Amino acid sequence: MVDPRQVLAGFLTLSMFVMLGNMIKHDHFTSVSELAVDATGVELNAMKIADNTEITKAGVELEATEEIKPCWTKPSPKDDQTNGFVTLSLTIGPEYHASQIADAVVIARYLGATLVLPEIRGNELGKSRKFQDMYDVEKFKMNLDGVVKVVDKLPAELTTKKPAVIRVPNRVTEDFILDTIQPAFQKNSYLRLAIIFSSVSLKPKGTNNKDLDSTACHAMFTGLKLNAEYSEVAEQMLGRLKELSKKSDGRVLAVDMRTDLLEKKTCKTSAGARRKGCYNPQEVLNFLKKVGFSANTTIYLTETWWHKGLNNLKRAFPHTYTKDDIMPAEKKGEFLNSGDSDLARALDLEVCSQTDVFVPAIPGMFYGNVAGKRIAAGLTQILVPAPVVGGSAQASDFVSTYITKKSHFAYSCYC
Repeated sequence: MVDPRQVLAGFLTLSMFVMLGNMIKHDHFTSVSELAVDATGVELNAMKIADNTEITKAGVELEATEEIKPCWTKPSPKDDQTNGFVTLSLTIGPEYHASQIADAVVIARYLGATLVLPEIRGNELGKSRKFQDMYDVEKFKMNLDGVVKVVDKLPAELTTKKPAVIRVPNRVTEDFILDTIQPAFQKNSYLRLAIIFSSVSLKPKGTNNKDLDSTACHAMFTGLKLNAEYSEVAEQMLGRLKELSKKSDGRVLAVDMRTDLLEKKTCKTSAGARRKGCYNPQEVLNFLKKVGFSANTTIYLTETWWHKGLNNLKRAFPHTYTKDDIMPAEKKGEFLNSGDSDLARALDLEVCSQTDVFVPAIPGMFYGNVAGKRIAAGLTQILVPAPVVGGSAQASDFVSTYITKKSHFAYSCYC
């Protein structure tokens, strides 16, 4: 006989899941490690939801999420094309690039301007790479075809002219475009944007301009795709993890763990205390055990190399791996030994966005970006660590509030 309480709990849970650095002009910017938690505007807490989690010897069973679909349609071509150009550099790190592209596309479309393919600047000043060195140019142009005009480079006659440099708050509003950007564009039709992340919020904020909203959604979730080489490496890493998981409980859990950030501004208050949302390996270990993950769970850490601080985690969960453990040997020189953290972080974004479960042990834009990608894909199994008082706890008590409260802007784009 079916227990009515189980039916009710299942219905409530299903209904919840179904919809499922300061930069300054001329490309100087704040390193990702310097961006504090309160400057990234991300959700840190979890909210208890109806319990549909079954604890078994195999670990935690999280109910699959139903497929969701875009709430927007691709914007139609505009007739009011100008002779102006919008340029920018993608900076800070791959987790910020999609947001920067979305703002640039919204601005270019609103002005009727042409978007120049951006270059990518790493965390070290003076180092840069071409857009196509990381992203798929053809897919970028194809996905934005009819939304904005995209060109590879500026016309020769503009290369010697100075652009009007505009500092733009992330998730730009129509009012800001009208009051600040458009007047500057009317005086100088060559703009260079510097997207600022000083007080960004990832909460939904629709406008009365449906074209602007659709453009933002379309650019955010379809604009950037890794190029063929990088995409292949990410797929190989995911394939390796799935292969390894078949020897255990069949699932892969990704943990964004950055022990290098625990003592930096990202995770420290002005008084020296650790910020909420930052967890070390031992605390993550305790959390995973408390909510019922078994020792057979396959775990991917976003750490590049193994170090002794991870040893206890490995003892409790022997199937725990870093990038160095699962990346094809012939790719390690380019992605791990080059000292370029952007390459490794781009792979982390892809892997963490596609695993069965994601656990952010560090708050910030990476967590927010992965959450958005997972919401768009219907992969809403995101568990936010927290101290567990007493004995065991239900995993469903720690589902990200991005999911339980639908407090991520992705929910304004997907339903």
